[in-house]
Amino acid sequence: MDQIFAPWRIEWIEREDKNASLDGCPFCVLPEADDDRSNLIVAESESTFVILNNYPYNPGHAMVIPRRHVGRYEDLTEAELVDHARLKQVTIRALKSGLGPDGFNTGMNLGDGAGGSIGDHIHTHIVPRWRGDTNFMPVIGETNVIVEAVTETYDRLHEGFADQPGATVVDAETAVQFAFE
Repeated sequence: MDQIFAPWRIEWIEREDKNASLDGCPFCVLPEADDDRSNLIVAESESTFVILNNYPYNPGHAMVIPRRHVGRYEDLTEAELVDHARLKQVTIRALKSGLGPDGFNTGMNLGDGAGGSIGDHIHTHIVPRWRGDTNFMPVIGETNVIVEAVTETYDRLHEGFADQPGATVVDAETAVQFAFE
């Protein structure tokens, strides 16, 4: 099988100009817009935010991203580094609460040779994993199967973040807020 029916992705694929609405780095522009849900921004803190991946490896594939445009991990300030680490920790807890995975893959693509599509704004991938979630499709069939629409994952993960200590929830359309001490 070479194709999987995923009708929710056609709008993204067929858009005329892939970045027409963006003037600059998507990781800088999207959190400044007033449309968290549409932009898949599910949580945020003072200097970091969490966004769902448009092309997830698994449901709940999230990215934890510093707000400041920075391409080198070692250039994060101490405050940014701590804030980023705390929101990664909360993201793992929220994913456990909202989606119930058996484990996680986490990592960063640092530098041009690492293979990331946005190499000049660092971000940490957190990919929920379930026992048996990798089968013959990606290994032999070279096809990824996404079992849930990203908007449904957003709702479940938003609830997972809302359940975390220190969460401030405005509504279901706005990212859950965290203020770390």
